[in-house]
Amino acid sequence: MNVTFRQLRLLEAVARNSSFTRASEELHLTQPAVSTQIKQLEQEVGLPLFEQMGKKIYLTEAGKEVYAFSRTIAQQFRDVESVLDDMKGVKRGTLSLTVTSTGKYFAPYLLAEFIKHHPGTQVHLEVTNREELVAQLQENIPDMVIMGTPPDNIELTAQAFMENPLVIIARPDHPLAQMSRIPLGQLAEENFILRERGSGTRNAVERFFSQRGIKLNTSMEMSRNEAIKHAVMAGLGLGIVSLHTLEFELALNRIAILSVEGFPIMKEWYLVHRSGKRMSPIAQAFHDFVLNEANRVITLPQPKPRPAGRSARRVTRS
Repeated sequence: MNVTFRQLRLLEAVARNSSFTRASEELHLTQPAVSTQIKQLEQEVGLPLFEQMGKKIYLTEAGKEVYAFSRTIAQQFRDVESVLDDMKGVKRGTLSLTVTSTGKYFAPYLLAEFIKHHPGTQVHLEVTNREELVAQLQENIPDMVIMGTPPDNIELTAQAFMENPLVIIARPDHPLAQMSRIPLGQLAEENFILRERGSGTRNAVERFFSQRGIKLNTSMEMSRNEAIKHAVMAGLGLGIVSLHTLEFELALNRIAILSVEGFPIMKEWYLVHRSGKRMSPIAQAFHDFVLNEANRVITLPQPKPRPAGRSARRVTRS
């Protein structure tokens, strides 16, 4: 079987992106060139490696086996490049970073500041949910990830670098938006729009209220912070999101942060990679930059000053 490393690299990119188009863009090739190479690889293997259902493509059983080998081989080549770069003192290269969907609100600013000092850096940034991010960590795909609480079932090196406050949000004209020191128990009367089960935010929220014996009425679950914010602005209920996600809504007075006892829930952002992973010089430089400079580069959105409000304890509902 005459299979080339180039073909395996293309298969890895197509499978990871679930798209011939995105893989071709990532590798700076035309889509026909990628498709041709994959067809030639399938001819060498003697089995189809991808199948299409609707607009999506999926690996076949044979494709999954070849994909597993391609990832291993690609990682070995990256390790060789890293060793050679260390020997040459190279200070440029490719950085592979995966962040959770909430991390997308600040990760580009970190990258922009980093690239100012390392202009030769090429970045592959992927934004995904916690489940997919953990799967990538298990496969040792990215150089590192930015996430909330790291999983404890994988051998990881995780370092906190920035606070991640979770706040309760409402429409500015919501009755509770004018209150201060709202008791947690009063929130049981409200409808909440929360992130999907399994997300880092949802886990933190459920843990916080469970420890205090309070059950929230979850009227909706959504997989994107943007969807939650729009649902809150539409008056469908209250939401709980990271303060990092609210810069524009607060500036435009489209959303209010409620003054609730025990809030914000203080979480932290972590920079995470597999334990024992060999870092390229540029990945190590980014790692050090985030740990030392993130709090200088990233500033939290500031809510507008709250007018002197009534205490929620004095409010009765009709």
